[in-house]
Amino acid sequence: MFLIIALFFVVFYFFLIRPQQKQRRQAQEMQSSLGPGDQIVTIGGLHGTVTGVVDNEVLLEISPGVEVRFARPAIAKIVQKSGEVIPEPDVPAPAADTDAAEPESPVTEIRKQD
Repeated sequence: MFLIIALFFVVFYFFLIRPQQKQRRQAQEMQSSLGPGDQIVTIGGLHGTVTGVVDNEVLLEISPGVEVRFARPAIAKIVQKSGEVIPEPDVPAPAADTDAAEPESPVTEIRKQD
């Protein structure tokens, strides 16, 4: 009986506790590496650019001339580090034929109003 309980705790540790600790450690490393110019997303979904980091607060510019303060743990992910170049996606050039057919309307039935 004791062996079953011990085995249960070992499985519990490897499937729940250990992955959560690893995820928490990665989040802390990301939040401690924040610097001015980084483009980030908060846990609330707000996109902004870091303008300053003071102790446990991060100043974000969410619009030109509009800065807000957030707690460091409120930063969910870094979209782009400052100085990092994001490659342009390959977009095919438009066809030379400019007389493209109109897309078919999703309306399948037109009703007359009396």
